[in-house]
Amino acid sequence: MLAEISQGKPLPSITKHVTQEKINLYAEASGDFNPIHIDESFAAQTPLGGTIAHGMLILAYMSEMMTLAFGQSWLSQGKLSARFKAPARPGDTLTVSGEINSIEDGNGVSYANCSLECHNQRDEVIVSGQAVVRFLGGES
Repeated sequence: MLAEISQGKPLPSITKHVTQEKINLYAEASGDFNPIHIDESFAAQTPLGGTIAHGMLILAYMSEMMTLAFGQSWLSQGKLSARFKAPARPGDTLTVSGEINSIEDGNGVSYANCSLECHNQRDEVIVSGQAVVRFLGGES
């Protein structure tokens, strides 16, 4: 968890390697068996040209980074909004990073407004987003 929460502070980045096995495991856990995710023959015939990771799997990676940065405050008081820019594919190495854009204080409650991005190994943005974490004054 971040020892100091201040504007401009980078969030601890994480790196994840996407594999078809991880995609299949996510399909089992989520119940989302859309063939674009799990059927390599089907997916090869689509405009995407192959299987892609579930968007929610990538958002889980973003949430993991926020949990590393803010701990229980993120888990109990965090909000994430995201835009998907490109698919993540088996074989991709994804890096999730972010920064605290601003801190707002009022009535004993603080909010950290953060920008987040997930890039693949070619430095293409897969997902971009904004997150807000609420925590009580003095909590970090």
